[in-house]
Formats: sequence, C-alpha cells, structure tokens
Amino acid sequence: MKDHLVKATAEGVRVYAAVTTGLVNEGIRRHACYPVAAAALGRTMTGALLMAANLKNKECLTVKFNGDGPLGTVAADASPEGFVRGYVMHPQVELPLNAQGKLAVGDGIGHGLLSVTRFTGLKEPVTGSSEIVTGEIAEDITEYLYVSEQTPSSVGLGVLVGKELKALAAGGFFIQPLPDADDAVLDRLEKNLAQVRPVSAMVADGLDARGIIAELLRGFSIRYLTETELAFRCQCSKARIEEVLMSLGEKDLDALVQDGKAEVGCQFCGEKYQFDAAELIALRDAARTMRRVRAES
Repeated sequence: MKDHLVKATAEGVRVYAAVTTGLVNEGIRRHACYPVAAAALGRTMTGALLMAANLKNKECLTVKFNGDGPLGTVAADASPEGFVRGYVMHPQVELPLNAQGKLAVGDGIGHGLLSVTRFTGLKEPVTGSSEIVTGEIAEDITEYLYVSEQTPSSVGLGVLVGKELKALAAGGFFIQPLPDADDAVLDRLEKNLAQVRPVSAMVADGLDARGIIAELLRGFSIRYLTETELAFRCQCSKARIEEVLMSLGEKDLDALVQDGKAEVGCQFCGEKYQFDAAELIALRDAARTMRRVRAES
C-alpha cells in the first residue's frame, strides 16, 4: 500500500487520515533508528503531515519536540503537497518497555516544549508552543492545538516496530469538530473515539486511509474529499550546502581549505556531501568576492 492521506467531512466534523509506513521506514533507515526513536520519529512525521494538510500550497510547517529525555530533539518538516522529513537527535537510544508493555516514547521525549512553526509566505514565520504533556506525541499535538490554537481536536498516531528495526505499520488521524457541529454529533464522536483501535493495528490489518476514517466515524454520513500521496523528501542539495559553507566566517573557510576536504551532513535526512580542496578554495574565493562587493556597495 502506497503512503497516502485522505480528507473527509461528516456531519459537522473534519477528519484526515494517513498511512505512512513507507516514509517512516525511510526515516528509520536514514537515521539508523532504534525502536523508541523509530516510533517517536514516525509519529512526529505523521503528525506533521496531518497538521500540514490544512495549509495552503507552498506553505509548510515544522513540528519540534524539545524534551529533556534521552532522545533529545525530535523534529519534522511537512508540506500540504505530502512531503515530509524529520530527525531524532539521538536515534540509537535503548529504553525498557513502559508500564503498559509498549515502547517508552514518552520517557524518550521527556518534559519540555512542543513548538509548531508555520511558514506561510509572510516575512516572518509564525511559531506557537505548549508544554509537553506525555511525550507520546499524539496527546501532545492534541494539547498544542487546544492550548495554542484554541481548536479542540483529537489526534491518533501509531507506529508498529518489528524486530528487524522496521515499521510494520504506521499511520494517523486528525479529527476536528467544525463550528456548526451540535452536541449530539460530539457525543457520538466521543463514543466512537473511545472504542477505536490503535491506528497501527488498523494499518497492520490492511486498512487504507478511507478505511481508517470509516472506523473512526461509524454511523456517520461520510463525504470523502481529496487523496494525496505522501513521501519522505528533503530539500537539501549540494548547492544549498555550498551556500551554508559560504556563509561561514573567513577563518572557518580557511581552516577547511587547509584540511583539504570537508564532509557536511544534512541533519534532516542524513545525506552526506563531500567537498575536495579545489571546491573549498572556489567557495572561499567566491565568499571573499561577495563580501568585498557588499562592502563597496
């Protein structure tokens, strides 16, 4: 099953659901994640995609968990076009299972701050934040939406990690009542959510995004809207890394030239870019020329 996200509405309720097993495995592979990090990264990337689905084209957002747990920062960038990338600061952390016998993602994240930055094309991005409540990702995103954006919502995220450090199933959902939803609809929705299976179980049983929505909204009249393919994709390139190197101070560039080579890795995707002596000299000279032109203008 290809990764995909489906939008739907039903009797005053807006719902998005996604299957993300493939892109989660790409993130796990790129960062060599152990199980707890794999679950944390997969949930965060899936949550970011569900939140980004509400944006306009060419906009994007960053979801970042800055916790004091052993995983360190966990972050994901996502766009409404269906692209996501993410990283875990310490991906090879090992923790015992929690009291429920599940991966201890909350212990890995710890306490701290969840921030969401929206890039909407304005001069400055807009950032909101809330305290990390459980570290289990879905509950924290739900809390953020309520506290920071005053939008009551329900978010479910799941990643089933196998023994071979691969995601066997991953996905998520986002439900939000619309302003015209009445109390009877909200009561029915709450009853459905109280009985719903874990998202990873639904995906493992072969449900696609429409099937997840159908389980969430049993008894509702559902109108399915758009479907978007999803993928792990990073915006990094050697040209962008060159721009970063050229922004370094002259002493730093001189030091790289003296070393005769450099390797720069992208934090989000793990891709590594190599620069030889000739490339570094050219970058240093170009940076000097740019600084001189700026100084003279």
